[in-house]
Amino acid sequence: MIDLPANWQEQLQQIDWAKVQEKVADYGPALKVVKDTWDRETLAEISQGNLFVADKMLNEAIAKNIKEDSPAKSVVLESQDDGRLKITVETAKVGKVELTGEVKEFVHAGDKSYMVYRVRERNIPSHGLMSWVFSRVSLAMAQRMVGPLHVSEDLPLEIKHNTVRIDYSKVLAESEFGRTTFHGHRLLDMVEIEKATPKAGGIMFQTRLNVPDDVKDDLKALLPQKKQ
Repeated sequence: MIDLPANWQEQLQQIDWAKVQEKVADYGPALKVVKDTWDRETLAEISQGNLFVADKMLNEAIAKNIKEDSPAKSVVLESQDDGRLKITVETAKVGKVELTGEVKEFVHAGDKSYMVYRVRERNIPSHGLMSWVFSRVSLAMAQRMVGPLHVSEDLPLEIKHNTVRIDYSKVLAESEFGRTTFHGHRLLDMVEIEKATPKAGGIMFQTRLNVPDDVKDDLKALLPQKKQ
């Protein structure tokens, strides 16, 4: 049996239920998105400025977006200790395609989100294949910070000589993460990605968390421990 205070009815009458419902409506969806995207350790790493994402995680994310009728049967990333990112693509038509190069820029800040990759080889395969490959590579790299993303077949892609630039800002803005707010802050604006550096076994992202300390503390208290 639960003991209620003598004035419990009076206390109930003093509660502004409209505000309670408003809070639940505001934070409920946001908390679900945040919990589906981060755990406490990930949030702490983003806040501290460095988040390491293993190649295995990136490759699993890419594999989930490859269908039977896709132009490639597989795309595998291999981060190297010299700062280069090797991309191996198994295609149905031309067999294996290997690219090695540097991630010159990997940026997300507000409505600006793009990746620049410079290929070390002189010639880049067909633009159609590169568009398909780099749309999946860039979104897999962003996914650890912003959660699941819908892969678009028409991400803006620009190829100049041996440099590929892909803009994934529209996909981020249209994602659940991009459309959700927490404590009045758009989740997409909370996190910034300044740089991505391949290292042996994965990619180190240089990050920034743009939220007040009280909001950061609320998030840490609500999030689960590290996902296995």
